[in-house]
Amino acid sequence: MDFPAPGPELLGTRLRHLIDLMDAEVAAVYADLGLEGFRPRFAAVVRVLAASGPHSIRDLARAIGVTHSAASQTVAQMARQDLVALAPGEDARTRIVRLTSRAEALLPALEAEWDATAAAAAELEAELSFPLSALVEETLDALSRRPLRRRIAADPRLAARIEAAGIEAAEIEAAGVETARVEAARTDRDRTDSARTGAARVSGPSSGG
Repeated sequence: MDFPAPGPELLGTRLRHLIDLMDAEVAAVYADLGLEGFRPRFAAVVRVLAASGPHSIRDLARAIGVTHSAASQTVAQMARQDLVALAPGEDARTRIVRLTSRAEALLPALEAEWDATAAAAAELEAELSFPLSALVEETLDALSRRPLRRRIAADPRLAARIEAAGIEAAEIEAAGVETARVEAARTDRDRTDSARTGAARVSGPSSGG
């Protein structure tokens, strides 16, 4: 039986499938290099720490373009594999992440893989009608302006059901505003942390290594 080509209604499913395919292929390359257990999501963290030294988890999240929660989960997984070590920051909320000697020993193989993967990604994008990396950034920007929940709730076919569930449109709007407020506050904290880290580096090396 023939099925129609997937459209916007299966966007989330198809995106997850795409990520699964790409991650599985990159993970296979890590295995080919003898790096069993090294996950594709670790690569961005290692690259940032290798290039610019220890960072707070908030700084890492901002550098690699993910939420603080996602960065924290990745760092925890890496710590269990002895790829990163954590030390207290200037306050109780901050933890500073650095590469371990085990991770540093892997850098030559990882750097070769990163270069090869970047070249393969560029080749893939050249085969597409529009660069995937640019489309991802446009999509993230669009969702930051108007989250998907608000777009879905705006459908008049859902309005009555949402109202019946006791959820006001203003509450949905407020949820979007609150999300934006939290992200803005987190960005402000990131900037403050970065300024403090920069000042500490100028005045002298940190005792936390």
